[in-house]
Amino acid sequence: MRFLVCLVAVVLLIGCEQQDAAPLDQQLYVWQRQWTPAHDAALKDSRADFSTLRVLALQAFPQAGWSRARIDPALLKQDGRPLIAVIRLDGQLHSLDQDEITSQIQQVLSDWQGQGLMLSGVEIDHDAGNARLPAYRTFLTHLRTVLPASMPLSITALPSWLDSPELPALLSTVDSSVLQVHAVSDPRRGLFDPDQAQKWAKAWSRITSKPFYLALPAYGVALLPGGSGVPIVESEVSIEQGGKRRELMADPQQLSRLGIELRNNPPAHLAGLIWFRLPLANDRRAWSLTTLRAVARGDALDIRLALNVSVQDGLADISLSNQGNLDSAWPERLTLAVQGCDGADALAGYALQQRPDLLTFTRLRDGRIPAGGQRAIGWARCAHIDQGASNVHP
Repeated sequence: MRFLVCLVAVVLLIGCEQQDAAPLDQQLYVWQRQWTPAHDAALKDSRADFSTLRVLALQAFPQAGWSRARIDPALLKQDGRPLIAVIRLDGQLHSLDQDEITSQIQQVLSDWQGQGLMLSGVEIDHDAGNARLPAYRTFLTHLRTVLPASMPLSITALPSWLDSPELPALLSTVDSSVLQVHAVSDPRRGLFDPDQAQKWAKAWSRITSKPFYLALPAYGVALLPGGSGVPIVESEVSIEQGGKRRELMADPQQLSRLGIELRNNPPAHLAGLIWFRLPLANDRRAWSLTTLRAVARGDALDIRLALNVSVQDGLADISLSNQGNLDSAWPERLTLAVQGCDGADALAGYALQQRPDLLTFTRLRDGRIPAGGQRAIGWARCAHIDQGASNVHP
């Protein structure tokens, strides 16, 4: 009887432990400096999968000074999710003017609240070097006394801070931290290393006793030729400069595997994942929202390309669609079996080679077809197009 009682107790204990293992929270950074009508659909379509919005509110630059993001308060009110205002203090600022920064933050928070926005917190994003962490801690201590006691304060943090003895004292000044594990070193080495991210997260969990989040990439950048061999990084804002761009994109498959691993075996104090950034329909350097949602959910990812031929009045429009949930690179080559063509051409990004029985479209530059999206490839006026004999070559 005693054995049976003990066995039941063990089973109940295991059941309690499984119930206590809460799923990781999923949040989004909204990082556009200028809001557009595209934000409406993006916010609506993201609501089911992401609990909280961390919205760029204010930035301070060394030369240009202060700049506010032009948000749409009506959309945020309509959205209704918890809202955290992010204040970006450029890491190249010569020093932190405590009074000036505090005044600017108080003003933007007052303005947002005056527009009917209910704030759930403030996040300071400052890429300070390790030598400047004591001054940063002093500023955060002051800011904590100025903000309402009920207003949570968080910071974006760098993995390089793990080497600083100042880190525990710095983390003691805030309610939570967001460890940025993407694009933290030379971008020429890639935007993200999942193994390194795991190591940083585990190391962070051993230092902090408070909740922390991981900031993960759902975007890409381009590298442009720069002086002294150091590339210039082009992200969501285009840079007016010539030269060949090398595109880098965070790999959804890598991030999906990491998310599954973190859900199954989360480091201590890890509260959730924050994805950078909310993708808009015209954001050419971000994953599609379909792909981002699939990665956040841990869904199996797949690409399903289909070649489509639509004929009207003898003119065939040729396009590719991606019916999967994973964004796809433009395929290298597409072929169509044809007869009796008296005209055909490729559209921008592809070149056409034509034979009496075959049209071959060859990719000239890189591009992406978002999950659920399509792209026009070319046109043809032919007596017959055998779509069943078409081929898409990755």
